[in-house]
Amino acid sequence: MVIAYNAQTVLLTGASSGIGRSFAIALAARGADLVLVARRADRLESLATELRDRHGVTVHTFPFDLSAPSAGADLRDAAAQRGIRVTSLINNAGFGSFGPFTDADPEHLAREVAVDVSAPVQLTAAFLPQILAAGGGFVINVASMAAYAPSPRMAVYGAAKAFVLSFTEALWAELRGTGVTVFALSPGATSTEFNQVIGTDDATAGARMRTPEAVVATALDHLDRRDPSPSVIDGRGNRLSANAVRLLTRRATVSLMRRITDPSRRDRERARAAK
Repeated sequence: MVIAYNAQTVLLTGASSGIGRSFAIALAARGADLVLVARRADRLESLATELRDRHGVTVHTFPFDLSAPSAGADLRDAAAQRGIRVTSLINNAGFGSFGPFTDADPEHLAREVAVDVSAPVQLTAAFLPQILAAGGGFVINVASMAAYAPSPRMAVYGAAKAFVLSFTEALWAELRGTGVTVFALSPGATSTEFNQVIGTDDATAGARMRTPEAVVATALDHLDRRDPSPSVIDGRGNRLSANAVRLLTRRATVSLMRRITDPSRRDRERARAAK
């Protein structure tokens, strides 16, 4: 049974493309009003117009840089000025970087931590009081398969997503019995702009891609359950991989991940395929 969300006003970050855009389309189809947040105003407005015309829902747009130190409070205040009461939240915005840590730009890493770690915490803290007051809402934080094992060459991204997973599961326990559903969603390699933003396909190590629509379907199926668990992994293969990692020592796990994320391994694979 497909559950309608006509009573929900969902604030969704990273809404202009990929998984965020697919979330917006799926939620609007179920009747939810939306508050769409991303940096690219033109894409937000185009999506908002499409959803209003197709589904008759109310859609607000906020072009916003979530790396700002006071992102949560600023966005809460901006929404309040428009008279918007948020009843649910999806922290989806995020980005990664790939390469040796010693070669990374410190300012880029600081922004990565701000968007991937600080922003979900800030936005959850800022909007949770009104979500609790409304009752019956949800908080979904998008983590990653990278949360389940250290990620050499993506050390900050993997650590950031491990934080999101741990934070969300703890929040799930704290909010039991409040009527607010909380869980972390962990996609694996997905057909989004993730690799394009990073600048290399090596970031997903040649893994088979899932579609954003499949990832969102996993999340909404989990949300529709009577008593959702604190986290859900998208894709059977990804779930098997996460379970397999639990059987390894930490040393074995990080050594395996070092081989998987080694660009020279993919270079050899591409050379063999070209023969």
